[in-house]
Amino acid sequence: MDEELRALTERLRAESGNVPGAPGAYDRLVATGDPEELAAVLTEPGHPLWARELAAFRLGVAGDRRAFESLVLLLNHRDPPRCASAAHALARLGDPRTARAAAALATNELRVAYALHPVRLLVQLRAPESVPALITTLGRRLRPHDPYRRVALACVEGLGTLGDDRAGPVLNDALAHPALAEAAVRALARIPGQR
Repeated sequence: MDEELRALTERLRAESGNVPGAPGAYDRLVATGDPEELAAVLTEPGHPLWARELAAFRLGVAGDRRAFESLVLLLNHRDPPRCASAAHALARLGDPRTARAAAALATNELRVAYALHPVRLLVQLRAPESVPALITTLGRRLRPHDPYRRVALACVEGLGTLGDDRAGPVLNDALAHPALAEAAVRALARIPGQR
């Protein structure tokens, strides 16, 4: 079993156990091989969040694009484990809308507290939207007393991984921030012409 699926099923087994009658539904969703049954969980009213997450994850990793909207909503959820599982499934989904959605979430200042997983997904996707979104997000995080250092650090590391010379100016600006300076030096070293 895929490590991400194992972690997801363990977490959701515990979550579903708090609902009367849910263990049977949980076992059915884990065991089913029917994509129609999983897709119905996403469209029919009344299903709990854990069931929607499990169905979306399973459809997403199988490449079924019906999971896209649910996975994007989960990517921007307040619970980091839900965001992580959604990012994992979206990376495998292969939907061309994924990078644009992740970039919109990463650059949304109203939801910046939940931008960590969209940023990491953008790095993994290596899409045309990735570098501009990371540059924008990092630039905003370089304000004095910004509380989202984990998001800023993920941007710095991601820009280094992507190695695009457009990131040079914002990474040089990041050098002035003690929490980011070491990572910015490493990132700049990975960008041609920035050493």
